[in-house]
Amino acid sequence: MPIAQDPLSVEVTLPREDVALLTVEGHLDVDTATEFQHHLANQLHHGRRHFLLDLSAVPFMDSSGMNIILRVYQEARDLPGSVHIISPTPAVRRILDLTGVSITVPVSESAEEALERVDRSPEVPLED
Repeated sequence: MPIAQDPLSVEVTLPREDVALLTVEGHLDVDTATEFQHHLANQLHHGRRHFLLDLSAVPFMDSSGMNIILRVYQEARDLPGSVHIISPTPAVRRILDLTGVSITVPVSESAEEALERVDRSPEVPLED
């Protein structure tokens, strides 16, 4: 008998009008990725440009979760905006490092550190 996974929990708070902090809890995988994508799309729809993704309560993430993070990173970059990963668990950090996602998407230890990075980020869109 398979063990039932805990459902994904995503709490959204707004530290600033254009910044969404998404606190994610549970496994971020093929079964829960669509729900995570809906939360991000909703925040994009409401004009958020910067996304802080707190992954401190995500014990496991597969390629589905990584693909969504990279997709929102690309969309935010085009606004211009940014995506920051906060406090990933060791297992998730290992995946981010092995796949190179942590090179593309900045990793911070706290929401405060990520907000400081938002403040330092340039507001000019990159040329194609």
